[in-house]
Amino acid sequence: MRLISYNIHKGIGGRDRRYRLDRIVRVLEDLHPDLICLQEVDRNVLRSHHHDQPRELAEALRAEEHLYQLNVRVKDGGYGNLILSRWPFQGAHQVSLRMKRRKPRGAQLVVVETPEGPFHLVHWHLGLAERERHWQVRHLLGHELFRASEKLPTLIVGDFNDWLNTLARGPFARHGFEQVTAPRSRFRSFPAYWPVASLDKAFVRGPVAIRHAHIAHSRLARDASDHLPLVIDFQLNHQGAT
Repeated sequence: MRLISYNIHKGIGGRDRRYRLDRIVRVLEDLHPDLICLQEVDRNVLRSHHHDQPRELAEALRAEEHLYQLNVRVKDGGYGNLILSRWPFQGAHQVSLRMKRRKPRGAQLVVVETPEGPFHLVHWHLGLAERERHWQVRHLLGHELFRASEKLPTLIVGDFNDWLNTLARGPFARHGFEQVTAPRSRFRSFPAYWPVASLDKAFVRGPVAIRHAHIAHSRLARDASDHLPLVIDFQLNHQGAT
């Protein structure tokens, strides 16, 4: 199974600043994913021609299921997180991660019914301040909706904004998670045209075997957004991650 986590920057290129959602679609099509987790997805915003990006992406990529979470409002629209899946969801929840006086943030929690069985997928875009991010992770990992599915194989992905990688040895270590995207030098994803920071991360717990994980460095991906996509090939088993 293949999962992509990708901050699409509203479909605006990191270098040319042009709005071209078709480039995002082509990047994703070329990677042949089963599950897609996207951050900074616009809906009804002027800069993206008032497009309904969640609907357009779901249709273009032929998603069986999709779930959109609008976090930041911009006039009559806004932007947020989007999950696209080729398999149905057993359950889906959305949790606010907003810290007082900070930009609204959120997490999406879905149980995906894959051919290998159900697994728990958490998708988010964390805040810019370290204290905020640590609070967000603690809040989510202690939330009753997260704990309701904590016995399932669990994969947490998204844009962590964690430049110094302090979350890995903090709340994730205390909750028994292993980092997929280590060492950081192999997972530099921002800025796309000259990546120096590993901001797009993944953590697993339980019987999830990671077969391969990498950052996609195609020429098109370097132009389509200000982040590069994170690609994770995995399977569910009882032997843990490899």
